[in-house]
Amino acid sequence: MKLKTLLTASAATLLCSSVASAGTLDDVKAKGYIDCGVTTGLAGFASPDDKGEWAGFDVDFCRAMAAAVLGDPKAVKFTPTTGKTRFPALQSGEVDVLARNTTWTFSRDTDLGFEFLGVNYYDGQGFMVKSDLGVKSALELDGASVCIQTGTTTELNLADYFRANNMTFTPIVIEDNAEARQNYESGACDVYTTDRSGLAATRVVLSNPDEHVVLPEIISKEPLGPLVRHGDNQWGDIGRWTLNALITAEELGVTAANADEMKNSNNPEIRRLLGSEGDLGAMIGLDNEWAARAIKAGGNYSEIYERNIGPNTALGLARGVNALWTKGGILYSPPFR
Repeated sequence: MKLKTLLTASAATLLCSSVASAGTLDDVKAKGYIDCGVTTGLAGFASPDDKGEWAGFDVDFCRAMAAAVLGDPKAVKFTPTTGKTRFPALQSGEVDVLARNTTWTFSRDTDLGFEFLGVNYYDGQGFMVKSDLGVKSALELDGASVCIQTGTTTELNLADYFRANNMTFTPIVIEDNAEARQNYESGACDVYTTDRSGLAATRVVLSNPDEHVVLPEIISKEPLGPLVRHGDNQWGDIGRWTLNALITAEELGVTAANADEMKNSNNPEIRRLLGSEGDLGAMIGLDNEWAARAIKAGGNYSEIYERNIGPNTALGLARGVNALWTKGGILYSPPFR
């Protein structure tokens, strides 16, 4: 969601080129782990437990990549990043992939020199308020104080929305979700705005979640997804097709539990996906078992979604547009052939 960076576009391009030229796949194999940039902590998406073990929707993607590349889903170092620090961390090579609630935009894909691997969660910006305010719509927020994370797309979205509706607001700028939660819950701001998935994740860790409500308006498109640096096409292909493998596995009924058995399927695409037919792995510098390992690490897209953020979790997020294209959503992977 970040709009600004600590580096100029030209400096970013030079950094991306120098880091990518070494070959991220070779670097990862040499050090024996993937350094994955994640949030500083967002329930359901990426957060550490009291033992420092990370879990969540984005965490599981990182583990799938590690399984695909290194054969070990635990071969991941998780580096917490804020909206302000995430892009410099990726540009400089501090992290190998960024997997945190980051919106795919034109400028990030081009001017900042990044390559988005796809969309793993279709989202939109919303608003959360305390129930006792009696507010039913964002159109009733004229004059409100609004907590907003610095350096995010939500800043401009918020300004545009209020301007278009002839309303005013007072911004309360914060660094990360933890600070936003503290300010919002203490009453330092009337409203918290971010992606609706982020609001759901924040709401469940408030002292009294039932005393807060997410308003119905969705004021933007926020296609969230993992990203890597421009200039290293092989590494980008590995990340992109790992994500596609998880989505395709759901569509074809391949799960963590049955992946080995499904290698004997009569369906040619399942056989290509799982490496029992064809030679897709060699095309991205991996063996033919890479996708099977990624799926077995934490399951297909549905398994990852349902375990971390689905309707039966504290977040309770319905699939909605994130359902497969065959089930009324827009989630779609190119074919494995």
